[in-house]
Amino acid sequence: MAVKFKVEALRTLASPYRREKEDESSFETIYYLLVDMKELPDGISLDVNPRKPKMSTNVAKSLLNAVVEPTTDFYINNRGIVISAKSLSFNSSESEVTIDIGDQEDETDRHLYGILDGGHTYTAIMMKRDAVPADIRKFVRIEVITNVQTVTRLSDARNTSLQVSDMALFNLDDKFENVKKAILGQPYADQIAYKDNEDKPIHVSELLRLIYAFDIERYPDDSAAPVQSYSGKAQVFKRYRDAFETPLYQSLVTQIPLLVKLYDVIECELSEKYNNYKTAKGEKPKFGKVRGIEPQKNGTKTEFLSTPIKYSISSGYIYPIFGAFRSLLCFEQGTLSWIFNPLEIWNEVGVSIVQNTFETSTNPQLAGKDKQLWLANYRIVETQSLRKQLGRK
Repeated sequence: MAVKFKVEALRTLASPYRREKEDESSFETIYYLLVDMKELPDGISLDVNPRKPKMSTNVAKSLLNAVVEPTTDFYINNRGIVISAKSLSFNSSESEVTIDIGDQEDETDRHLYGILDGGHTYTAIMMKRDAVPADIRKFVRIEVITNVQTVTRLSDARNTSLQVSDMALFNLDDKFENVKKAILGQPYADQIAYKDNEDKPIHVSELLRLIYAFDIERYPDDSAAPVQSYSGKAQVFKRYRDAFETPLYQSLVTQIPLLVKLYDVIECELSEKYNNYKTAKGEKPKFGKVRGIEPQKNGTKTEFLSTPIKYSISSGYIYPIFGAFRSLLCFEQGTLSWIFNPLEIWNEVGVSIVQNTFETSTNPQLAGKDKQLWLANYRIVETQSLRKQLGRK
């Protein structure tokens, strides 16, 4: 989906990390726009925003008033709107930009592109701009960021206080009790933070991401992938909030210890599987040289179980592998079951799935958001499962 509109001014800020002959998709570009409110197009997606605009609050009412006030300093006093986009082009002769916000019919694009911050500002402008005095032009600042490498980090940076507060309120209502019960006795049970600013190393949202990657109601086959478990923490919480009382999610929560174990094993053994596939191809393994892999001189530990490992590994590589094992889950007549133990299948196809991951992308941010990579890995696990089932017969 492309949105086109006139701008009063445009400035471009290229990434300072850009290098000649590098893949440009590896670097963000920031565009700063000054736009007449009446030129701003209607219908820009807000799905990537972690919160729905609520226009009945005092802050929202102030915004609505600010839009129609007969003053010209709105663009100075208001933080403006932030848009995550695939690309932006500028027609200088028409002073017009065209912003590509992806295919909004595709769930992955819908949660990667659109208005990331400033949803209340945008909604207030759409609701009240026709009431702006005819003799006054009012402007709004818009920041468009293309090639966003980690939407989660950007969303957190712009919206964290609101998003985490939502989870904290959820906890105050005792709605994480089933999670706490499921991990009781696990070595990380006391390391989970459920409250704002709680001094614990693992936020509960990290457990929700693991669950989301195995949401076989929303992602039942290889036609779609739970990419948001990597790239959209806010969307993960929204789904959990809406579904945590359903039979599927009640069952998935009980699987947290196994999901944590699977994630931990993948994180621990990924370097070994990588070396195995490189050696089998007659190539010298250089795992520590791969982008997003950081050798640790004194070692480090895995995210959940604190298992000692030699490398810090970006989750952008781990999630497309981890999520592939949802093909082993079945949910029938209210009962969740595994066709095969995922740890068993990991031992059998780990080298193949790691090879597919690193031969698809050596940019962890792009790998984590690559729907086709997720689906290809899913099919590797699914094929192995079918082979074993046929062998049983």
